[in-house]
Amino acid sequence: MEHQFVTDLQNNQNIVHKVCTLYTNNKDAHNDLFQEITIQLWKAYPKFRGEAKFSTWMYRVALNTAITLYRKSKRTIRTQDYDSVIFKIKTDEYDETEEEQLKLMYKAVKQLGDIDKALVFMYLEDKDYREISETLGISEVNARVKMNRVKKKLRTILNP
Repeated sequence: MEHQFVTDLQNNQNIVHKVCTLYTNNKDAHNDLFQEITIQLWKAYPKFRGEAKFSTWMYRVALNTAITLYRKSKRTIRTQDYDSVIFKIKTDEYDETEEEQLKLMYKAVKQLGDIDKALVFMYLEDKDYREISETLGISEVNARVKMNRVKKKLRTILNP
């Protein structure tokens, strides 16, 4: 069991790193959250029945742990770098570089609620609504509705 857990964790550890980056501000906080998520995954592993993919189960545990710790400490949230996503943000004065656009997107995502941040994270990870709904514990229809509302919020924040 221990060997299988370590193998599964190593194969999917970028999920945990992305969640940590989304919910922390600095390297120390990132490392602390990574450790806490790993502990929670280990504690919950005996209950993993394999009904869902390991990565889906891992998302759920990681996000729940991060959200719980965030709510307890009220830390400032930092969003994940989305390497493959380029956001086009309109401005009247000049066109921002890709890095500046991502900074603006991070700032906008920081203004969202906990569940909305998790929803955006999973959406940008190309998870389908079925997997998002399973991970967040909401219905698939609710996930779609929430995502549409979040998109509108982000458009309003980015293009007032």
